Amino acid sequence: MSDAESPLPSDLDRNAVQTALVEWYEADHREFPWRRTDDPYEILVSEVMSQQTQLGRVVEAWEAFLDEWPTVTALADADRADVVAFWTSHSLGYNNRAKYLHEAAQQVVEDFDGEYPQSPDGLSELMGVGPYTANAVASFAFNNGDAVVDTNVKRVLHRAFAVPDDDVAFESAASELMPDGKSRVWNNAIMELGGVACGKTPTCDESGCPWRQFCHAYETGDFTAPDVPTQPKFEGSRRQMRGRVVRILGEYDELTLEKLGPRVRVDYGGKTGEEWLRGLLADLADDGLVELAERDDETTVQLRR
Repeated sequence: MSDAESPLPSDLDRNAVQTALVEWYEADHREFPWRRTDDPYEILVSEVMSQQTQLGRVVEAWEAFLDEWPTVTALADADRADVVAFWTSHSLGYNNRAKYLHEAAQQVVEDFDGEYPQSPDGLSELMGVGPYTANAVASFAFNNGDAVVDTNVKRVLHRAFAVPDDDVAFESAASELMPDGKSRVWNNAIMELGGVACGKTPTCDESGCPWRQFCHAYETGDFTAPDVPTQPKFEGSRRQMRGRVVRILGEYDELTLEKLGPRVRVDYGGKTGEEWLRGLLADLADDGLVELAERDDETTVQLRR
């Protein structure tokens, strides 16, 4: 796809977008044990388990599975009935996934001399390994994957860059954004963004979303997405809060954050509340609407005259 056909905004600074996301992820992210390994067997087990189970519950099952069958050879040699029984006892969803995982292990041992293929295409030859799982394993085990495009990633791209709700557009946008040769960190980071900050109910400021300065939804207050079809109400939206700040400041010469916050939100308070308010005011300052100043160890804000 040419630049003219790109689904991303023409003025988007891709380097800045990439740097912001990777730095945010590397500074702090959810710790899962499979993120601390590049063993393709261990990563494939985590990916298959995660297909129908919340990640928090997968950790215990994943560790127990690897205690029982620590290598691909051990799994290939196992009795399939035992593998299925484990799957059932840990409530990991459809039993056929356990069967496929066992068959894939046998394929690796018998057809690939115990070594996993390193490309998405090669991994797709394994039993029960679809395109998404193959790409995930190629990315996280070998740093050799394409850009991941799942429901979370689509939601992020649609909100942040107004990418149309179209699979081809999502694939193109995701590929354009991913830095060359960095599929491991990039795919982890963008999925983390969708899982932590840009869920169905976004927590932009609370999660310190690194794409707020670029984000169409953050700017407009419209957080609709392919899997979030209902237009959020104006009540409580960022647009409403921006307008409320401007209206309140119009009634005063200036206010400290401590006095402004409760006038904007009745539930204002604490460090999180102050961070949220500072983010809101930073946006308004960037738009030339307010001015902030530090006086006597307090931050004051007033309308820009």
